[in-house]
Amino acid sequence: MSFKEPVEYMAERASRHGDVLTVSLSVCREAASLSGLSVREAEIAALRGGLCPARYERTIGTFGLEGQARLLESSAAVAGCGGLGGWITEILARAGVGRLILIDGDVFDENNLNRQLYATEENIGEPKAAAAAERVRQVNSGVTAEYYQMFIDEANGAELLSPADVVLDALDNNRGRRDVFSLCRRLGIPFVHGAVAGFFGQAAVLRPQDRPLWESSELPDKGIELTTGNPPFIPPFIASVQAAEALKILAGLEGGLEHTLLWFDLMRCDMQRLRLK
Repeated sequence: MSFKEPVEYMAERASRHGDVLTVSLSVCREAASLSGLSVREAEIAALRGGLCPARYERTIGTFGLEGQARLLESSAAVAGCGGLGGWITEILARAGVGRLILIDGDVFDENNLNRQLYATEENIGEPKAAAAAERVRQVNSGVTAEYYQMFIDEANGAELLSPADVVLDALDNNRGRRDVFSLCRRLGIPFVHGAVAGFFGQAAVLRPQDRPLWESSELPDKGIELTTGNPPFIPPFIASVQAAEALKILAGLEGGLEHTLLWFDLMRCDMQRLRLK
């Protein structure tokens, strides 16, 4: 079967929903099996042929067929699979980012149950990165999830991050952020920063040419989160901002954060835009 034939196969079985021709997951799987393609390749072929896989019907108005195809063709690395990283991974998988590189050397602890999406009472002591990858496999068979049960640093990071089109910061310490952004600068990869503490959170997009936020040697490794903790609502809030910025980058959409740090205070429902040099 040629590459064109899967599109014809899916087009014959598509349904019209308004202005969009949608094709079901079962049909995408059949086309993939018949043509020797992966589900992701079949979905990309559908999108390039003017068809929308049904799982993306509610997002195609935002990204368009071309933008969705670009997401499936792209790769994102998530550094940390806990409070921020679990929610980021969930959003990117459901949005259809084709390859996810999940990195975390930690295991679940009972104090993760209040805020970490993939922490359950049954998986305490198990690796966070493995749980995130398993969840991706359950949510979207068109997305490849590879996980690494290790803490990223400058020694191992270049090999882990080099396939990524964007890197998302879901780390909980400034030393790790400094190392990962240094790697992103070297590799020429955009870095989407996020951090949370109590009612507060912040997010920014740093390009390789941007000045690091963590270059001062006097900056503490951890901040006020040691006192305030992290309640259940703040990680998904900031993770959503980070995921939105990453998706805009990958889909080629305009309007993303540039040279700006967004700072949120959910106690007072306040937001500040801080210009970065």
